[in-house]
Amino acid sequence: MKVVIERCAGLDVHKKTVVACVRTPRPGGGRPRRRETRTFKTTMKGLEALRAWLSSRGVTDAAMESTGVYWRPVWAVLEGGFRLLLVNARHVKHVPGRKTDVRDCEWLARLLECGLLRGSFVPPAEIRDLRDLTRLRKTLVRERSSQVNRVSKILELANVKLGSVVSNVMGVTGRAILEAMIAGEDDPKALAGLAKGSLRGKRRELAEVVPGLVRDHHRFLLRRHLDMIDELDRQIATIEARILAETTVPFGAALALLESVPGVARRSAEAILAEIGDDMSRFPTAAHLASWARVCPGNHESAGKRKSAKTGRGNAWLRDALSQVAWAAARTKGGYYRSLYYRMRSRGGSKKAIVAVQHAILVAIWHMFTTGSTHEDLGPDHFKRRDEERRKRHHLNQLRKMGVELEIREAA
Repeated sequence: MKVVIERCAGLDVHKKTVVACVRTPRPGGGRPRRRETRTFKTTMKGLEALRAWLSSRGVTDAAMESTGVYWRPVWAVLEGGFRLLLVNARHVKHVPGRKTDVRDCEWLARLLECGLLRGSFVPPAEIRDLRDLTRLRKTLVRERSSQVNRVSKILELANVKLGSVVSNVMGVTGRAILEAMIAGEDDPKALAGLAKGSLRGKRRELAEVVPGLVRDHHRFLLRRHLDMIDELDRQIATIEARILAETTVPFGAALALLESVPGVARRSAEAILAEIGDDMSRFPTAAHLASWARVCPGNHESAGKRKSAKTGRGNAWLRDALSQVAWAAARTKGGYYRSLYYRMRSRGGSKKAIVAVQHAILVAIWHMFTTGSTHEDLGPDHFKRRDEERRKRHHLNQLRKMGVELEIREAA
């Protein structure tokens, strides 16, 4: 095969070691090409030695597999000095029965020098840092929701039907009642008297549901869960302050563009930005971005038959953020995305319809970041107007095929 990259390296990354294979031309251009393989530790000293060795061999490009998180420190040390490629391990499988660390790195180097590797999307360092923060925040929010569900479970075990009257058990009224119950209060009227706001009109219902079988065991568990919820609230607030500090100046314009999309709030905008970045040059077209995010139909055809059209797994964090945004946009009255949702739901159901809305939103985001313009809603009557134009063109083409020439004028 033709050599595209003269001096390249393949890196087989593990937790403790990195096996590197360098392929360079022989003096006089002879064949086969020179191949050198060395093993380095993944300590800082070892990675610096790897970088120095690659530089001494004149390496310009290096490829590595995305093995867990072990590739990230290697990437961070080599970034800036070489053109790096992160490849999917499923795309570069070796011949079965010939699997060793040395053969893996040699195979990567061989594919790289022939230009046969396709790199994964790796955002710049500041976007990767933001991604770590938004993903941690999402994890803590999920954990908080789990703790709230456990509080509801304990109340059910104690036969306290507070959730049947109070929609948010962790609201002002619910939290006040829980604190009083933990303190030992068991008088229904006293507990119902803690109601705030609109729930004051439901004190009679509250007095009926708060008596139960609460024991010291339940009070102990409730105290532990409430303390964990308070700690999670503090951690989430700290992380949000950090995200705000890191995004206000460098990504303020990008976040403003995202928040102009219907259904996108500040937290969703930060999550989307952290996953795709604000530089769309990595994705040549909007279709490339949609395909990478797996929000477009799959393409599986064999023997002339269309197989499964599943979207695939893709970036789970991005899909989660887009799903929330899509549902919010689909509920926004008088907008294009609501019209798109109901149009697609009549054809393939709500799940396929919401994926179509995700696709449309992501395509709009690509164009917004590419052009720097804010979101412009196509309107709820977009499909009606588009179908009318299509019918006009269809009938005009039919008349032209029949040899009829017409002068088109708009009716008064």
